[in-house]
Amino acid sequence: MAVTGRGTAAAVVALLTLALLGPVHATQIDQEASRVGFTLKTRWGKTLVGHFPRHEGVITRMSGGMHQVRLRLSTADVEIEDSTTFTRLTRGDGFFDAARYPWVEFVSDPYPVSLIREGGRLGGVLTIRGVERRETFVVSPPDCDDPGVGCDIVARGTVDRDDYHMGRWGFALSDEVVFSLHMRIAPDDGT
Repeated sequence: MAVTGRGTAAAVVALLTLALLGPVHATQIDQEASRVGFTLKTRWGKTLVGHFPRHEGVITRMSGGMHQVRLRLSTADVEIEDSTTFTRLTRGDGFFDAARYPWVEFVSDPYPVSLIREGGRLGGVLTIRGVERRETFVVSPPDCDDPGVGCDIVARGTVDRDDYHMGRWGFALSDEVVFSLHMRIAPDDGT
């Protein structure tokens, strides 16, 4: 296979970038031990509690002590506690539209490990219904010395439904959706 000058230059740039980044290590988020949910209020004051029973994620450790989290939440599996009707509506085209947009995704900005150990603000890009927006989650200070293993890494963030074209049922639902994450790191498999 012939390599053009542009192809060679791109390959060299990619190799140099990898060399500068140094070793990268990824740790899976424990799907069984982690919980991802959200709440929203009806206009009548009732709080609806939702869960994403199917989710996947990875925390990447980069050179220089920085980390990055990538999280995907299955909209086809989302559930609203005690309500088959609201579960169906939440999966439907007026809310998450699971048939067209099967995943909610969050990719964080690189962050220092001190954020997980002390708490603070974690920015990144949230994608819902194909709409990408910068959002910020607040990471709580941990309850133990080994967050993610000995206790949950807890984060919360509030988004506006209208920002993601989920404004249907505005007469019945408030605009704010509060996401709540309780994350655990999967046991290291020795690789």
